[in-house]
Amino acid sequence: MIFSGKAIRVDYIEDSIAHLVFDLDGESINKLSKAVVQELDGAITAIEDQECIKALIISSNKDVFIVGADVTEFLGVFALPDTEFLHWIESTQALFSRIEDLAMPTVTAINGYALGGGCELALTTDYRVMASSARIGLPEVKLGIFPGWGGSVRLPRLIGADNALEWICTGDEKKAADAFKQHAVDSVVAKDQLQAAALHIVNQCLEGKLDYQKRKQEKRQPLQLNPLESIMAFESAKALVAAKAGRHFPAPIAAIETVQHHATMSRDEAMKIEAHGFVKMAKTKVARNLVGLFLNDQRIKRVNKALSQHAQPVKRSAVLGAGIMGGGIAYQSACKDIPIIMKDIKQEALALGLKESSKLLMKQVMRGKIKAEDVTDTLNKIDVTLSYGDFTHTDLVVEAVVENKKIKSSVLAEVEKQVKETCILTSNTSTISITELAESLQRPELFCGMHFFNPVYRMPLVEVIRGEKSSETAIGTTVAYAKAMGKTPIVVNDCPGFLVNRVLFPYFAGFDALLRDGVDVQRIDKVMEKFGWPMGPAYLLDVVGIDTAHHASEVMAAGYPDRMSKDFKSATDALYENERYGQKNKLGFYKYELDKRGKLKKLADENAEKILQTVQSSSIEISDEEIIDRMMIPMCMETVRCVEDGIVDHPLDADMGLILGIAFPSFRGGALRYIDEMGVQEYCDRAKCYVHISPVYEPTDTLQKMANKNETFYKKIA
Repeated sequence: MIFSGKAIRVDYIEDSIAHLVFDLDGESINKLSKAVVQELDGAITAIEDQECIKALIISSNKDVFIVGADVTEFLGVFALPDTEFLHWIESTQALFSRIEDLAMPTVTAINGYALGGGCELALTTDYRVMASSARIGLPEVKLGIFPGWGGSVRLPRLIGADNALEWICTGDEKKAADAFKQHAVDSVVAKDQLQAAALHIVNQCLEGKLDYQKRKQEKRQPLQLNPLESIMAFESAKALVAAKAGRHFPAPIAAIETVQHHATMSRDEAMKIEAHGFVKMAKTKVARNLVGLFLNDQRIKRVNKALSQHAQPVKRSAVLGAGIMGGGIAYQSACKDIPIIMKDIKQEALALGLKESSKLLMKQVMRGKIKAEDVTDTLNKIDVTLSYGDFTHTDLVVEAVVENKKIKSSVLAEVEKQVKETCILTSNTSTISITELAESLQRPELFCGMHFFNPVYRMPLVEVIRGEKSSETAIGTTVAYAKAMGKTPIVVNDCPGFLVNRVLFPYFAGFDALLRDGVDVQRIDKVMEKFGWPMGPAYLLDVVGIDTAHHASEVMAAGYPDRMSKDFKSATDALYENERYGQKNKLGFYKYELDKRGKLKKLADENAEKILQTVQSSSIEISDEEIIDRMMIPMCMETVRCVEDGIVDHPLDADMGLILGIAFPSFRGGALRYIDEMGVQEYCDRAKCYVHISPVYEPTDTLQKMANKNETFYKKIA
């Protein structure tokens, strides 16, 4: 044994050939924590001290290679003074360069995920062999940073600037075949052939058939680009990335500028540029917020794993209603290989539901995501019916009929009589109390909410709503089913609107009040899109459906009459009265026409503007910042109330729910993080300026106490 530690061991695999194996004790994956990097330093020192070693193979004894650095350490490291932070980066860079500079041939055997720091480590060796099922990539930009352990230096020198910038700026994982095609890896083999393939390359090097020294030298040199090629590679990349990433996500552009800066330098000089650029980017609010969201997501996964321990298996499910939501639920379940029955009372509705599923599947074929023959296989997993004949074998039923308490209660009571006693019943209601719906059931303990978001195939969140009598079996089974469907479930407690809609409607209330005060609808949309929302409030209401929003606002007003009822006729009310229901009938705040690709195109509409004028009672002068405050403060305040009322089990769940459910700007970290960034006292002070408009702006007593004590949500829960 050459070296043995808690995460790494080094031994001889053959005479004079060393084998460094990553195998982190007590973990199912390998990650490069501070302790593991320190251990790697010791392992490389041990290899350097052994003159008899002629070659090195690096591999993993886990199902993955290395998934990256330990993100749980990031926020602490990012908070270090610049000099300490820079030292941490440069010391790891130096260690990786020592691996690259070993006098012997080196090969990495990539058996599974090699991401972030794991990918950067693999790039240090002279050669890489990869299992056909493995994935490799540099996803750092998704955390608001870019590669800092040599990835931005080595990858362009291996695969060219164009390809490397695409890897770095998208953060996408690459399949083995694609990595091989771009020369990021040298061989792709079956997983059980990895060691043999690595040994074959090593022996070819030792026999003089492969020039590994040339490989080392190529990675130490500047990029081989003439001035024209440099302009083409970097300036065109900046334009493309800026258009896609937008100004709120600076890391991709910073990565391009960093590579451009060090392109003419040797490796060691280039590393210094990368290190300084990494530190600068890691100190941004965006990086802090995105890393925080990653950690939030990991927490939710742990919680859901624990909840799923109470789950019953769902081998066959059913959905009641073949409308937009019901059809979307059926499609999603079938795509994840869970057979589902779709029931409706009308044959034409069932036909429409299947047609929509078929259309979505054909889009997948066009994008190369699935094969044409998979379409039929998936559609065969959706059984359609007008009766309950096959429901005796279902394990879970999702009710997705019209949003009406009386109808839903009746349908749920009816289906309960048709299923086996262990079947879990759920409702896709977006506003109606789960506890109240359970009153019509004989087995309320096997009932809970399962709120999907439209479009189901795209939106990642599912709210799992716990009623007063919902059992752990009901919650656990529903959570497990949502996960199996590829969704992120977040468990919330019962209240009108639950989490997402309860928080969303004060945002719409702020919007309605702005329109009442004469602020231009298109200006509001543009301001909020510039703030970071994928669409402004008017456009969002058109997508949600004006009729749906009108009904939901009545439910919310009844649930929270002290602050969500209104004493004026809103723009949403006026559009509803004029049967402008949004995209569903192509008339809302905007009008919609199909473009050449068959997608709905948003257009300004004079008729809508005339209707809005009828509810305008004044005309105020207002800044963009005031528009943002009047929109965002009510949403954030209601999020605070949800935390205080115990609707979510943890404040982090609230922020993740908004990001996953309504696309709250992720770079801002969520509603509570947004308050923290502004300062709790500053937020309360701003809110009080608008209390005369509506009670939705009134700070809660608990929040004001936090402000007085200079507390923050994220410090409080750290």
